[in-house]
Amino acid sequence: MEWETVIGLEIHTQLATQSKIFSGASTAYGAEPNTQACAVDLGLPGVLPVLNEDAVRKAVIFGMAIEAHIAPYSIFARKNYFYPDLPKGYQISQMDHPIVGKGHLDIEVDGVTKRIGITRAHLEEDAGKSLHENFHGLTGIDLNRAGTPLLEIVSEPEMSSAKEAVTYMRKLHELVRYLGICDGNMQEGSFRCDANVSVRPKGQVEFGTRAEIKNINSFKFVEKAINHEIERQIELIENGGKVVQETRLYDSVKDETRSMRSKEEANDYRYFPDPDLLPVIIDEDFKAQIKANLPELPHAKKLRFKTDYQLDDESASILTSSRTLSDYFEAVVNASGSEAKLCANWITGDLSAALNKADLEITDSPISYERLAGLLTRITDNTISGKIAKQVFEELWQSSASADEIIAEKGLKQITDTGAIETIINKIIADNQDQVEQYRSGKDKVFAFFVGQVMKEMKGKANPAEVNKILKEKLQG
Repeated sequence: MEWETVIGLEIHTQLATQSKIFSGASTAYGAEPNTQACAVDLGLPGVLPVLNEDAVRKAVIFGMAIEAHIAPYSIFARKNYFYPDLPKGYQISQMDHPIVGKGHLDIEVDGVTKRIGITRAHLEEDAGKSLHENFHGLTGIDLNRAGTPLLEIVSEPEMSSAKEAVTYMRKLHELVRYLGICDGNMQEGSFRCDANVSVRPKGQVEFGTRAEIKNINSFKFVEKAINHEIERQIELIENGGKVVQETRLYDSVKDETRSMRSKEEANDYRYFPDPDLLPVIIDEDFKAQIKANLPELPHAKKLRFKTDYQLDDESASILTSSRTLSDYFEAVVNASGSEAKLCANWITGDLSAALNKADLEITDSPISYERLAGLLTRITDNTISGKIAKQVFEELWQSSASADEIIAEKGLKQITDTGAIETIINKIIADNQDQVEQYRSGKDKVFAFFVGQVMKEMKGKANPAEVNKILKEKLQG
């Protein structure tokens, strides 16, 4: 029997606010346990939550970026359940009236564009964290995360493979970072995923029974967890069993999912409107203000880069994968006055390779856009060759000197004096008459030999264009 997979993702995005969603406590990562949980976060008697306007603003920014309906009226509800890291005994979330309604995100897999619907995005507070290490059979509770603002982004069940799911997740990760509403740090829990997976016979309209895989915090693990769950469900059904609706955890060490608990329905949480919080009213002025300040979105910027800078699709995709990288590229183009393609090639090539090797982001690059622009300017005006430029780049990476300072100190200025080049070429031709005869008899590949000899003699400093021009004239006799 042929099977098809149905996948929906719930992405928990931590909003980059300075304080929590209902209190003034800090959201900074890495503090000592339980030092950033105030009376409101702990749910102590007599305290009241106050909604953080910046969290609302960031939710609306996201909604506009995915062309979603922004609810003029939304309310917060209490989601009741008991767990050690939930001190109030309930989580403040949104149920029937989320702040962001239906929208979409377009992804591209194997050259095919597919639109994934987004059902909703709602605001909620995060819970604390249970700690199991170094407690000798006990569990520690750190409530620093309690009350941290989250935007839960729920997709339609419209993905049909782990590859599509990861592509969607990456695209969403790129977008929230681009918008500046989330730092996207998956290791710190700022961006995490729950995957709902089911299978059904090919052609069947009804969905199969789904299992939810909780709290996956890397793209690699999302793909592996989904693929494992697909195999598990198919094998289970084909052996006469039935998939049960449940919550499962992914064990990355064993590369398997295992049952955690039966899947709750909404009525199990006994949702009801939070009596301590007023409805959120989003008026047209508020939306207009946000829309006026929206940054250029990735897909629009990619099209502009291809049109204005004549970049190929791959280069444009890489350069618009993050807002900081696209800003860096445009700053280099403007500062260097060099051809955009040259700038793109160096940024996506040598610079990206060096950053990857050092495990650095573009924001931490040892080479500022001004210093890289200085290097590219000297390539453009023929002060140095492309080969020598790579040597200068290595020096730029290791030092704080400018390209001009390195070129001067190392004596790397390109030789463009045609007389000097011609003298060397005459010597090379005189010393290699056998190769001259080979070239003149039609063996064009020998030409590279002469270029190499000239460059070796001139220590790579000769202008390649002049070398090629003079060599052809001399060899053709």
